[in-house]
Amino acid sequence: MLKLWLRITCASSLTMMCNFEKIQVMSDPNKKVLYYLIALLIIGVSFLSGVNVGKNSQVETASGVLTNSLTPGDLSVDFNPFWKAWRTIDEKFVSSSTTDALPSSQERVWGAISGMVDSLEDPYTTFLPPVESKIFESDIAGNFEGVGMEIGLQDDVLTVISPLKGTPAYRAGIKSGDKILKIDNSLTDGLNTDQAVLLIRGKVNTKVKFLILREGVDVPFEVSVTRAVIDIPTLDYESRADGIFVIRLYNFSATSPNLFRNALRQFVKTGSSKLVLDLRGNPGGFLEAAVDMSSWFLPTGTVVVREDYKNGDEQVVHRSRGYDIFSKKLKMAVLIDQGSASAAEILAGALSEHGIATLIGDNSFGKGSVQELVRITPDSSLKVTIAQWLTPNSLSISAGGLKPSIEIKVTPDDIKKGRDPQLAEAVKFLLAK
Repeated sequence: MLKLWLRITCASSLTMMCNFEKIQVMSDPNKKVLYYLIALLIIGVSFLSGVNVGKNSQVETASGVLTNSLTPGDLSVDFNPFWKAWRTIDEKFVSSSTTDALPSSQERVWGAISGMVDSLEDPYTTFLPPVESKIFESDIAGNFEGVGMEIGLQDDVLTVISPLKGTPAYRAGIKSGDKILKIDNSLTDGLNTDQAVLLIRGKVNTKVKFLILREGVDVPFEVSVTRAVIDIPTLDYESRADGIFVIRLYNFSATSPNLFRNALRQFVKTGSSKLVLDLRGNPGGFLEAAVDMSSWFLPTGTVVVREDYKNGDEQVVHRSRGYDIFSKKLKMAVLIDQGSASAAEILAGALSEHGIATLIGDNSFGKGSVQELVRITPDSSLKVTIAQWLTPNSLSISAGGLKPSIEIKVTPDDIKKGRDPQLAEAVKFLLAK
């Protein structure tokens, strides 16, 4: 059996690094196969954190189903209560609704796995049944139908990491840090991000309504957003009249490194030594993109980020490729805010801790966990947390995010009047150097 895996640095599922392989599942006409499959799925998924991802020993069970080598005989787990509950539902359950049919056996398998995953209480470890898995794959493709905002869980509350520039969510005035209390008529309490995405997605030109709680606003308020086809923006830049060059990076996609290299080329052509890298509202993406971008500023072998496995495995250390084209004359500021997450935090942390750039703005989001996507069946998958990101100085990104050296808040009045005090502070800081 082959295994699909995906290393994810983004806060949810818009842009990410992936390596796909097809999985093969053997079928069996025996009526008992379903029961074995449920047990083996539950066991195999439960103990993924103890399995070296990418390796997969196989055994042929008595029923003929090809499975992971973990079997009930290997574990001191009593599955009798599960089977008794299953049989009781088969024999006795009558729906209280005259319209609701009994879920199919396969739907109950998905429900069992989802319940087990929910027991881990990790907002980034989620089971993706076929519909959710298909949506996830559309995210990877780089476009989808929705409102165009990145969401995550902060303190168990569904939170906007960032609206993507130019999208319906951005135009509707949704901000980084907004708490989403309701999606249409559904309360978000208890929802994970994937469940919330299902409610937010929909056909183009249809509307979705959010109940928003915003810092500095006393009463929750509603925002209605019209769905559209979302194409994820990547980067733009400008050379200011005051001699400061600004690169605005919106995500870490597969194309980001080349676009970033071109932006740096334009910066060099200006002859300026003052650079602002704006990572505000950047939800992350490819880890490799963050490493590649760091490499333009750091010598060969310099630590960019550490991947810390809590099960005793050695750290995986990602290092600069050593393009290192800038001299000590470079003066650089990196703008961050609550919408800067994951790969954005990796890049900002590396440049800050190695003394290349000064962080200005607001605390970053704090998405420092590593997920891998494991194919469970050909059309379902499990996104499971396997490690934590640490900065070069071994600080956990998840522990409150990155703190800027110069903290500048953006107030509702700033937004209303079109002011950008964070960029203004970065300009002031660089012009004084």
